[in-house]
Amino acid sequence: MPAPTDRPSPSTGFLVWHLNLRWRTAIDRALVPLGLTSSQYGVLASLYAFSAGGARPRQRELAEFIGLEPMHVSKLTRALERAGLVERTGYPGDTRAVQLTVTERGAEVVTAARAAVLRVEEQRLAPLGGRHSEQSGALTEMLLTLLRHAETLDSDTTTSEPEQPISSTQAVQDKEVS
Repeated sequence: MPAPTDRPSPSTGFLVWHLNLRWRTAIDRALVPLGLTSSQYGVLASLYAFSAGGARPRQRELAEFIGLEPMHVSKLTRALERAGLVERTGYPGDTRAVQLTVTERGAEVVTAARAAVLRVEEQRLAPLGGRHSEQSGALTEMLLTLLRHAETLDSDTTTSEPEQPISSTQAVQDKEVS
C-alpha cells in the first residue's frame, strides 16, 4: 500500500467540492434552530436582497438572480411559503408567473439566519485571519474570478452545439484508419 506521501495531491475541484460539503453541513446545523436548510436560506436571503427597495420579483427572476433552476426555486419557495416566510401570489398580466414577497416573519428569520451564517463563516475563515482579513478578501476575489469564468464557460456551452459522443466501435474504426 502506498504511503500517504506517495499519493498525488487532490485536485482543486475535489478540494472545492469537499470544502463546500463541510461548509454547507456547518451552515445547515447552524440554521436548524431557525427551521431552515442552507438551500432555503440561500433562496430566502437572495429574495430579501433582491426585494430591497420594494421590488417583488417573479419566481423565474429570482431563479436567474441566484443561478438555480426555476423548478428547484419553486420547490424551495413553496416550503418557505408553508413556513410563513414567503408569500407567493399571481403576477399581474401573466397567469403562469408567480410573484414573491418576503413576509415580516421571513425578514426576521433571514436576519437571524444571516447572523448565524456569518458566525459559521468567521469560524471557517479563522485560519486565514477571519472574515475581514486580507487573505479572506483575496480568497473571495479568487472565488469570484472562478465563478465568473464558469458562467462564461456555461454560457458558451449552452449556445454551441453539443459534441456527439462517439461509440467505442467508431473510435476503434477511426484508430484503424489512421
